[in-house]
Amino acid sequence: MTSGKTFRLADYRGKNLVIYFYPKDNTPGCTAESMHFRDLMPQFEAVNAEIFGVSRDSLRSHEGFRAKFALPFELISDPDETLCAMFNVMKMKNMYGKQVRGIERSTFLIDGNGKLVKEWRGVKVPGHADDVLDLLKTMA
Repeated sequence: MTSGKTFRLADYRGKNLVIYFYPKDNTPGCTAESMHFRDLMPQFEAVNAEIFGVSRDSLRSHEGFRAKFALPFELISDPDETLCAMFNVMKMKNMYGKQVRGIERSTFLIDGNGKLVKEWRGVKVPGHADDVLDLLKTMA
C-alpha cells in the first residue's frame, strides 16, 4: 500500500471496506473515478467506510498518482495480480481493436464483519461512487 503497510482484512474489522479495481494510474477514466471517491470521502467516512484503490501499477506510480490528485485513501499495488485473481477481475478486453488482458473496472463492498455485501463489475465511472455511497447509507 502507499503507506508502506501490508493490507490485511482483519486490520479493518468493524469498518466497511470499498475496494475498487481500476486499470491504470493517470488515465482519464481511472483519474475521474479516483477523484469522485476522493470528493465524497467525508461522506464515506460518515458511514464508517474505508476506501482502497487497486491496480497493477507500481507503488512508485501509485504514490505519484495519489499525490498529484490529493487522494486521501490508500492505493494498493498488485503487480503479481494476487488480489486481482482473488476477486476475479482480470479479463480479456478490446483496446483499439486488439485483445488485451487487463483489469475489469470493478468495486467490492465488504462489511465490518468481513462479508462481501455487493460487487459491481464492468463499472461505468459516472455516478458509480454515488451508487456505492447510497448503498452504504442504507447499511448505517
